[in-house]
Amino acid sequence: MLLRELAHARSGDKGGTSDITVVAFDAAGYDVVRHELSADRVREHFPDLPISAVDRYEIPQLLALKFVLHGALGRGVTQTLNLDAHGKSLSSCLLGLSMRAEHE
Repeated sequence: MLLRELAHARSGDKGGTSDITVVAFDAAGYDVVRHELSADRVREHFPDLPISAVDRYEIPQLLALKFVLHGALGRGVTQTLNLDAHGKSLSSCLLGLSMRAEHE
């Protein structure tokens, strides 16, 4: 099962930092996402980005996890030649991550 079957996501940016918020469709999906989607797993999913660290924040009231990807956008939107300088496609890319259907 792919993450996109359990949740949707939005991304944003500030300077060279990108953030991705993953919001589960329901409580059961949130339980799987909360157990499966660690900061390390998110970092490993983007091996080509210059990420220095990933912070994870849980927002259970919204069935959401917020990930802050430090350095993901290099020197920032105004100083990069990347095609996706704002990192908007990062949330779509993350939704392609494989998840287990149930937490064991």
